[in-house]
This record gives sequence, structure tokens and C-alpha cells, in this order.
Amino acid sequence: MSKANANLNHANVHAQDLPRVVREAEALLIAAGAGMGVDSGLPDFHGPEGFWGAYPEAKRLGLSFEDLANPRWFEESPRLAWAFYGHRLGLYRATQPHRGFGSLRQWSKRLRHGAFAFTSNVDGQFQKAGFPAHRIVECHGSIHHAQCSEPCGPDITDASSWQVAVDAATFQAKEPLPRCPRCDRVMRPNILMFEDAAWIPDRTDAQMQGLRTWLGLVAAYGARLLVLEIGAGQAVPSVRAFTESMVRDHHADLVRINPAKEDPSPGVLTLRLSGLQGIEQLTALLQEA
Repeated sequence: MSKANANLNHANVHAQDLPRVVREAEALLIAAGAGMGVDSGLPDFHGPEGFWGAYPEAKRLGLSFEDLANPRWFEESPRLAWAFYGHRLGLYRATQPHRGFGSLRQWSKRLRHGAFAFTSNVDGQFQKAGFPAHRIVECHGSIHHAQCSEPCGPDITDASSWQVAVDAATFQAKEPLPRCPRCDRVMRPNILMFEDAAWIPDRTDAQMQGLRTWLGLVAAYGARLLVLEIGAGQAVPSVRAFTESMVRDHHADLVRINPAKEDPSPGVLTLRLSGLQGIEQLTALLQEA
């Protein structure tokens, strides 16, 4: 038995099925949740203690991730809102994607129809890792783009040149805050937040149309589609719901990489490993082919 298969058995994966599924894939759909960024050093905000470990001032204020990730703060306390999102903006800009992103890019080059990425992460790591922008869906938006907090219009702005300074001691952003050029209200990230009726979905909608076109091409050629779900939890099940719809509607094979102990899903091949460990196990199978 190969080293790769030995590790797969240890991870409670059906070793007879997984190598075939990986090697027969002709198109790869990468579906990534917060766990994808953990190996790059990014926090996944898993549970209140995990979030407060990254943001101790939020614990002092008694605010959870769900509390802070709410558009109301851009009206009630914009400096607090931008302390949270401004810090994250700086963090994501400074973080380099882990080597698993590169492995996935190399894998996609071997496939007739390449790869497409679908992610709930707003960090822009897929773009930074070199995935083409027209092959990425950011279902919750992007911190690297912004909109009016009202909003007063449909405009979505590139925020790549913005600098938001944060006073770590007070957990307050420093003035001047980003302002809408149309109405002078405070701007906000173009991110889908909790209880968010103001998010402008146009950019994400256009990305989804690109994905639908690609899926149509894959189906037209009768190509074998592999969905690789990485680090997607159940608390905010956007990615899970998406991958399971791919199995149901597109007859895709689904491999789930997640270290959490949970009941196995019927028809899903599961690797109980971190994102990077799981990617490396799968690429090892390809190298053995």
C-alpha cells in the first residue's frame, strides 16, 4: 500500500474510491470555507473564544463575531465598524497564501477544463495565489471592494488603495474614514454581513454567471466534475449547501476536507485533515498516477 493510501485509510476515507475519483476528474471545482485560510495563519473565528483570541477588545465589549459583522455599526459606531474591518483588511493584505493554493493551480493545469473556485472567504487569497479573477466566485463578497453603507447607488469600488488606521488600544479606527463620493456617507466593505439588507450583490452575481457558464461547458462535454470542499463548516453553511447542490444537480463527485469529527455524509468522501494536509494527500495521489 502506498504512503498516500495509508494516510487516507487513517483519515477514514474509502481508499478504493478516492484515487479513482481524483485521477478521473476532468474539471475541478474548489469550494473553500474559513478552514482554507488557517494554514496561511488566518483566524477562522471558530466559536466565541476563537474570535476573542483574535480580537480581545471585542471580548471586553461583549461582542461576538456575529455581533460585529453587522451593517448597523457603520451607522451607530462607524469607527468601531472600521476598526474590525480595517484590521482585517490589513491582515489579509499582509498574508501570503499557503502552498496548497499553488498545488491546486498546478492540478488544474492538468485538467481539460481547468478549475473554478467558489469561496465564502472575503480575503482575496485565491486572487493573490494566481487564480484568474474570472474563475472565482466570492459568495459573501470581498473586503477588497467597498460600497456606500446606505447605499445611495449601485456602485462597487475597488478598495485596494485604501489605508484604514486602527488604534488597537481603543479598538477604534482613526479618521478619516472612507466616504462615499456620491453622498459622503461612510463606506463599508462589499461583504454580505449578518442581517444585511444593504449589501450590493452585483459583483458576486456576475461571478456566479461565470460559474454557471463554465458548468454548462463541463456538462456539454460530459466531463467528470470533482468538487473539492475545503474547510467549510456548518455554522454558516453557504459552502456546504453549494457543494451538496453540485452533487445533486450536476452529478459531481465530492471530496470533503475537514478535520472536524462529524457523522459522514452519504456519498461524500471525507478527509479528516486540515486544508493543506488534505490537498497534499490528493496531489500525492496524482503524482503516483
